[in-house]
Amino acid sequence: MKKLIATDDSWTGFILRVGLAVVMLPHGAQKVLGWFGGAGIEKTLVLFATQMHIPAFLAVLVMAAEFLGSIGLLVGCLARVAAFGITCVMIGAVAMVHWPNGLFMNWTGKQAGEGFEFHILAITIAVAIMIVGAGRWSIDSVLQSLYDKRGQDGGTVRPA
Repeated sequence: MKKLIATDDSWTGFILRVGLAVVMLPHGAQKVLGWFGGAGIEKTLVLFATQMHIPAFLAVLVMAAEFLGSIGLLVGCLARVAAFGITCVMIGAVAMVHWPNGLFMNWTGKQAGEGFEFHILAITIAVAIMIVGAGRWSIDSVLQSLYDKRGQDGGTVRPA
C-alpha cells in the first residue's frame, strides 16, 4: 500500500494529476451522469454492448476509471491507481475505435472519426503520474504522512 500512495511535495505531480482530471472528468460525467451531452449510465452500457460489443462489466470499469478515477486524481487519492485505470481506457479506446482513423484529430470533418493524438497525450500524462505520484496537496501525501508516523512508533497514529 505504501508504494501506491508514495509521493513527494512536488508541483509536478499536482499539475499532471489536476490537468488530466480536468480533461477526463467531463468524459466520465458524460457516461455516468449524462452531462455535457452524454448518454448516462444505462444508454452508455447499451452503446458499449451493442455497437462496440464490450461486456457490461468492462463498460462499468471504463466508466469508473473515467469518472471515479478523475475524481481520485483531482483530490490526489490513489492517484497511481486512477492513472493506471485511465491508461487502460485510453489504450482500449485507441485499439478498438481510433486506430483506423490515424494520428490526427478530425479537424476538417473529412475523416471517418477522430484519431488518437489525444489518447497519446493522456497516456503519457497518466504514466508520468504513475511514476511521480500525486504530488502537492493530495490525499496520498496525507495518507503517506500517517503511514510514516504509524511506522515510527510501532503502530499508533498520533495527530500531527
